Amino acid sequence: MLPGKLKVLFLCTGNSCRSQMAEGWARALKGGEIEAFSAGITSHGLNPDAVRVMAEAGVDIGGQASKTAEAVKDVAFDWVVTVCGNAHESCPVWLGKKAKVMHAGFDDPPALARSAKNAEEGLNHYRRVRDEIAAFVRTLPGSLKEVR
Repeated sequence: MLPGKLKVLFLCTGNSCRSQMAEGWARALKGGEIEAFSAGITSHGLNPDAVRVMAEAGVDIGGQASKTAEAVKDVAFDWVVTVCGNAHESCPVWLGKKAKVMHAGFDDPPALARSAKNAEEGLNHYRRVRDEIAAFVRTLPGSLKEVR
């Protein structure tokens, strides 16, 4: 752990897409202020379309790993940011004992892409959410506020 940086966990349902993007953006844009982590209530593996659209934006998340919240339980987080409703509702109680919890919900690109007419339209859902997450991360740490 790096001293002086806020330890922020981005938590989602499966740690495959939104939380991974948030971790990548936080490392790329706020690495001097935030030590970023991501995890899920469960682990669904890293989403290749999330990796692809992040690479288009110049952020490589291909080396990140999908993991559960249990895998990071020993990290003393300052903040847990839930990025989907399910994670916010299911946030493990022990994560919020010392950390403050904030919810910043984003649409689920894989779910949206399932109804897309073609692959490009599907990727556009990922791109939109990627850009929304980037905009949110740019506001950190100033926008962090406890909502639980």
